[in-house]
Parts: sequence; C-alpha cells; structure tokens
Amino acid sequence: MLAARASSRNVQCIARSFATVVDNAGVKVAAIDSNQPTTSVTFLVKAGSRYEPKAGVAHGLKNFAFKSTAKRSALGTVRESELYGGLLSANLSREHLALTAEFLRGDEHYFVDVLSSFLTSGKFTRHEFEEYVTPVMQSEIELSNADPALHAIELAHALAFRNGLGSSLYATPHSHLTAEDIKAFAKSAFTTGNIAVLGTGIDQDSLSKLVEQSLSKISTSSALTSTPSSYFGGETRIQGHSGPQTVFIGFGSAGAPTPELAAISAHLSTTPSVKWSKGLSPIATAIPEGTSVQTVYLPYSDASLFGLLVQGPTGASVREAGKAAVTALKSATSLKGDDLKKAIAKAKFASASATESRDGFVALLGSKVLAGSASTLDATLSSLDKVSESTVSKAASALVGAKPTFIAVGDVSSLPYADELGL
Repeated sequence: MLAARASSRNVQCIARSFATVVDNAGVKVAAIDSNQPTTSVTFLVKAGSRYEPKAGVAHGLKNFAFKSTAKRSALGTVRESELYGGLLSANLSREHLALTAEFLRGDEHYFVDVLSSFLTSGKFTRHEFEEYVTPVMQSEIELSNADPALHAIELAHALAFRNGLGSSLYATPHSHLTAEDIKAFAKSAFTTGNIAVLGTGIDQDSLSKLVEQSLSKISTSSALTSTPSSYFGGETRIQGHSGPQTVFIGFGSAGAPTPELAAISAHLSTTPSVKWSKGLSPIATAIPEGTSVQTVYLPYSDASLFGLLVQGPTGASVREAGKAAVTALKSATSLKGDDLKKAIAKAKFASASATESRDGFVALLGSKVLAGSASTLDATLSSLDKVSESTVSKAASALVGAKPTFIAVGDVSSLPYADELGL
C-alpha cells in the first residue's frame, strides 16, 4: 500500500518564494512574507568558531552583540527595544553568527538599524567586555560542561575534525581574550561577502532597501580563512558527576552534506509518529526502559557529523542501548523497500516543517543563501527524491567503514568502550 501510494504520488512542494538577491550593498537578502502580524530579521554572518584566529573570539563576539555602538548605548538599545515590544537575540554555530530581531510588523526600520549598527559601528569597549561579556561567557562555559550531551558533542567535534570545525563554540575557562581581540575578529568578519540577511513577515523589496541603506558603507574585503575539513575520529572518556550516563557514537565525512545521511538519520530516529508510542524505529524497540538514543545529524558546508547520542541511568543500560544502536546503524547498509520510503518521507517532512518556524528557516536555508546556492525547499525535497537503495547503501557503508568518534561522559569505570559495542 505504501509503495503504491509513494510511486503514484507527486509530492507538491510548499508554494513559497525563497527569493535570493544581491542588493546594491553586495549583501545577499532573502525574505518570505505570509502576512503574519510579526516580523523577524536575521543578519547571518560567516563568523562561526571555525573562522576564529584565536580560541574563544567567536564566543566573545556573540556576547558583545547589542552592546554600545556609535548610535546608541547598550542600555539605550534595551530601553528602545522594549518600547517597541521586540526581542533581540544572538546565536553562534561553528560556521555562523546569527543576530536576530523579532518585532511587530511595521517596526522594521528601527530593528534593522539596531542589527546593522552593531556590524558597522560596534565600540567593543573594555569595560563592557569585563563587566558584561566575560561573566556571561564564563556562565555559558560552566553550563556547557555541566550538560553531558552538550559536552559530548563538543568533544566529538574536536576529535572528528581537530581544527576548523573542531574549534569549540565556547572559550576556555580563564582564556586570555581581550576586547581588542574580538574587535579585530569583528572587523575581518563584518564584510559584505560574509553577510546574508533573512526575513520573515516582510516584503523582499522593503528588506532589500533597508539593508542597502544600513550597510552601504560596510567593508567589502575579508581576511577570514578556515582549514578545509578533514575527518579523523578517535575516542575519549571524561569523568562526569552530573546528569545521565552518556555515550556519543559518531562518524564524520568530508565534503558537501548528502541527502542520504538525512534519510539514514530519519530511519534511525526514535521519535515516533504517534505520541506516547514507541514507533517502529529499529532502535526504539530494542533499548531498555529508561534509556534514550537520539540521532544527531550536523551538516556543514564542507563536512558532516552523524551520530547517536545514548543516555541512561547506569553504565549497563547505556551499554545495552549502545549495542542496539550500533546494530541498527550497521543494518542501514541494506535499507530498502518500504523502510527506505518511510525514511525519505520522514526526512522530507522534517525539512518542510523546519521552514515553518523562523529558527528552522534560518537553519535550513540561511547557509545556502549565504553561499549563493539553491535556497529553496523545492531543491531540498528534490535531492531527497534522488535517494535510492544503492546510494543509501554506499553512504551507510562509507559511514560505518570510517574510524568512529566515540565519547563517554559520566562514570567511565562502568561506561563501555567503542569495541565493546561492536565498533
């Protein structure tokens, strides 16, 4: 029944326009307007941790967002934004810094000016660095180390890629950063070729004009570089005293992300289609009660990290769940028939539903807009249509054939080693 329906069905892509243009300021702009009462604008900057010349400067730059500029003080930004009823936020990934404003429709002139003024005239004062930026950085470092899942994925990047993508999202404790270090990084990152502007709830032409006006004097040259990604892998064990026992079983690949990995991730995902049910995932039905296995698929511009995050109350339960997860991953080399069709359908739904949210829109299409590649949902869904039994088998075989990235965080005396799980 599923096969017949899938073969006769022509998936209709969401009728939305994700237009990408280059305005007169040289910055790529993309907007979608569904006539909602609120608007969001994100300045996506190629200023992630992989580009930092000194460890921690990207983390510092994120926390300098919305501090003093030539146009307004940090307190002035807070007061004015609250008067407009808007929200400002900054998020850092390994490749991008996202500066976002969410506000009522019609207030875009003010909020685009707030975002752009940080890029064009941020002051990066020493007193703000010491009094406001550094304490927040230290707090975020402590929180990341206290979260076993987050700590494991940070360590996995370091082992998997070493440099570039291996650079942490967080500065090291007691790092010797200065406001001048962060200012120099901002100067090299805040250039036209490194910026894309994405909007929801706003007309494309209106956003383009605002960007042209606000970024007309920004630099056109960039000195940012990053080491091309290579995958290495490895194993490490970290004693932890908070949170569940945790193991991350990962594999990486260099090169552009492939739709096959998205399909494999969807196939192994333990998230059921019906709430409170176990679903039909090959992992969900095999793990003991009280444990969880979460698929982790992190695609980047020139590499991908794929893995399974296993957590449980004891080392023994994590060992049992880990064995089931590794067995299921290896069986993905023979994924076919209805199982493959289900995996592709789930991957399509995940991509399509992501564009329904503002964060998902930026995450799914932002890097493509910045790179100047096809930035449409149609292109993403079409690539999944081309996934076949042979291509997914080849991708899965290459994945499990590589050296694994294995991280254990918790009671290391009871947590398993990689070879004890069948790796």
